[in-house]
Amino acid sequence: MTAFQLSAISYALAAGAYALLAVLLVTTWRGRLSGGLLVLATAATAIWGGASATYSLWRMPPFSALQLLEVLRDVTWFLFLLQLLSPGTGFLRLAGSVRLMGVLLGGLATAVCVVILADRYAAPLQGFEAWSGQLAVLGRVLLTVGGLALVEQLFRSTSPERRWSVKYLCFGVGGLFAYDLFLYAKALLFQSIDGELWAARGVITAMVVPLIAVSAARNPQWTLDIFVSRHVLFHSVAVLGAGVYLVLMAAAGYWIRAYGGTWGGIAQAGFLFGAMILLAVVAMSGQVRSRTKVFLSKHFYKNRYDYREEWLKFTQTLSSADEEADLGTRIVRAVAEMVESPGGGLWLRQGAGGFVCGQVWGFTPPAGAVEAADSSLARFLARDGWVVLVDEYRERPEAYPGLEIPEWLAETPRAWLVVPLMHGDELVAFIVLQRSPTKTSLNWEDTDLLKTVGRQAASYLALWLATEALTEARQFEAFNRLSAFVVHDLKNIVAQLALVVSNSKRHRGSPEFVDDAFDTIENATGRMNRMLAQLRKGRAEPGAVRATPMAEVLERVVRARGVGLPRPMLVVDSPEATVRVDADRLASVVEHLVQNAQEATADDGTVTVRLRTEADRAVVEIIDSGVGMDADFISQRLFRPFDTTKGNAGMGVGVYQSREFVQSAGGDIDVTSAPGAGTTFTIRLPMSSGDLDSPRAEQLELAS
Repeated sequence: MTAFQLSAISYALAAGAYALLAVLLVTTWRGRLSGGLLVLATAATAIWGGASATYSLWRMPPFSALQLLEVLRDVTWFLFLLQLLSPGTGFLRLAGSVRLMGVLLGGLATAVCVVILADRYAAPLQGFEAWSGQLAVLGRVLLTVGGLALVEQLFRSTSPERRWSVKYLCFGVGGLFAYDLFLYAKALLFQSIDGELWAARGVITAMVVPLIAVSAARNPQWTLDIFVSRHVLFHSVAVLGAGVYLVLMAAAGYWIRAYGGTWGGIAQAGFLFGAMILLAVVAMSGQVRSRTKVFLSKHFYKNRYDYREEWLKFTQTLSSADEEADLGTRIVRAVAEMVESPGGGLWLRQGAGGFVCGQVWGFTPPAGAVEAADSSLARFLARDGWVVLVDEYRERPEAYPGLEIPEWLAETPRAWLVVPLMHGDELVAFIVLQRSPTKTSLNWEDTDLLKTVGRQAASYLALWLATEALTEARQFEAFNRLSAFVVHDLKNIVAQLALVVSNSKRHRGSPEFVDDAFDTIENATGRMNRMLAQLRKGRAEPGAVRATPMAEVLERVVRARGVGLPRPMLVVDSPEATVRVDADRLASVVEHLVQNAQEATADDGTVTVRLRTEADRAVVEIIDSGVGMDADFISQRLFRPFDTTKGNAGMGVGVYQSREFVQSAGGDIDVTSAPGAGTTFTIRLPMSSGDLDSPRAEQLELAS
C-alpha cells in the first residue's frame, strides 16, 4: 500500500467521523447560535477531511483550494470558541483582550487566504512565488497559535466546578491546533511539509471526535441533546472492538509468520484460529456484554436521576420531625419513594439473634420472617453489598453466586428488591421493597443509587442505635447512682436501729431510752418511706425548703446518735441561727458526719457538735478526737464518690453526698485533720431571718 493510499485512508476516517458527528448534532440542534457554530465547525472539518482524502489519491481539488478549506475549518472553530467565551453577550461585549484576539485572527485568516490566492492567480508577479509558500506556512503557524490561545482562554475563564463540562473539548480542539503547530513549525524550519506527519493528521483528527461529543453531551446550554440508541451504540462499539482486535491479531500473526522460521505458517494458522475462537467466546459471554452495556450507559448517556433533588428529598425524609414514625420507618419510606415502591420493611440486626422486621411502611411482613445472621442472604449482602432483584434471581440465579433466598422472601407477595444497609463492612440491616406499579425494570443506575442511599441510611441508623444505647446507659447510670445513695442511707438507718437493739438489754427499763428508741424508729421509718418513693420515681425528690432553726436539727441528730459510743455533745453558741433548707436532708448530712466521727474515735474519746455564727452564716462544726486523716487523703479521696476505706462495709458516697447538698444550699464544707490529732468538719450555710425565744448560749449534754 502506497503512502498516498495510507494518507487517503487517514483523511477518509476523519471525514467519516466528523460527518457522523455533524449529522448527530444537526438532528438535535434547536436553533441557538452555540449549537449552530458547533455543527458548522464539525461539518467544515468533515469537508476538509474528504477533500484531503481525494487530494491524496487524485490531486483533486487543487492544493490551494485544500489550503483554503483548512483555513475555513480553523475559522469555524475560532467562531465556536469565541461564542463560548461570550454566552448571551455577543462578540462586542467580550473582554478587551479576547475581542482583540478575535479581530487579529480574523484579519490573519483573511491575509492567509489572500496569500494563497495570490500564489495561484498572481504568479506572473516577479519574485512572488519565491516567498509566497513560506508566507502561507507562517500564517498557518500564527493561526494555530491563536487557536491554542483561545482554547487556553476558554479553559481558564471557566469556573473550576464547571471545567468538567469543557475539558474534553479543550483537550480535543487544543490537540488539533497543537499538532498543526508542530507540523507547520517543522515545515517552516525545513521549508517542506513532512509527508508522514501530513498523512497521520487525518487519523489524529478523527481521534478527538469522542472528546468533542462528550463535551457536547455535557453542555445542555449548547442546546444539544445527543442521543444514540443504546443498542446501536453497543453493537457499534462491539464491531469496532472486534475490528481493532482482529487488526492486532493479524499483525501478531504476520510477525509470527515472518519470524517463525519453518514453523511460521503453521504457528500463524494456529494463532489466528485461537484468536477467532477467543473472540467468539468473549462476544458470547453474558457477563462481558452486561459490563460493556453498563460502561457505555455510565459514560455516554445522561443520568436518569437528578441526584441533587433525590439527595435533598432523601435527607429531608430522614431528618423530618415526624413523631408518628420512628427513624426506621422513615428510612424505609425514603428508600421506597426513590424507586416508586408502594412500601417495604426494615430487617434490623438484633445482636446474635439475627435480623428481625421491626419497622414497616405500607407493608405487612410475613409471619416468622426472621433471618439468621449466618444465613445465605445475610452472608451474600454483607460480602458483596449487592441489591438483590428478586425477579432476576428467579430467572437467572447464576447472576447471584452463592445466594439462596429464604423461603419467607420467596413467598412474600410482590417482593421486588432487597437493599443492604452497610455501615463500613458490617451489615446493619436490610430493606425488602414491594414491586413498583410504574417502574417495570431497573438498570445499573437504579441499583447504584440504592446501594449509595443504603449506606447513608445505615449511617443514620448506626448513629440512632448508638444514641439509644447511650441514653439507656445513662438511665441505668442515674438509677445506679441513686441506688448507691439510697443504700448508703439505708445502711445508716440499719446501723442506727442496730444500736437501739444492742442497747435495749441494758436500758429497756429506762423511760428515757424507750422514748429515744421510739423516736429513732419513727425517724427511720419516715426516712425509709422517702427512699422507697425516690426509688419508685427513679430520682431524688426535693423536700420542703423552709426556715429551719439549726439548733433543733442538731439536737435531733445528737439525740439519734446518742445510743452509740462515744456519745456526742451539742454546744450551741448561737441558738438564733436559722437557715432555709430541707430540714430532713440537713439532719441526714450532719448525722452521717457524726456517725463517721464516732466510728473514727475510740469509745473513751470525744465527739462534739458546735453551732455558731460567722458574719451572715451559720457554722456547724463536728469535732472528734479520733485517728484523723492525712492531707493527701483529704485532697484526693475524701470527697470522691464510691471511694471508701471501710471495705465492704462502706459505699464511699456519704461525704460526697454531704458536700453536694451543702453546696446546693449555697454553703460550703471543709475539713481540717491530721493523723492522730482528730478531725473537724465545718459546714457553713447562709442564714435566713428567724427569731428564737432564747438568744442566750447554752450547752446541752445528752446522758444515757
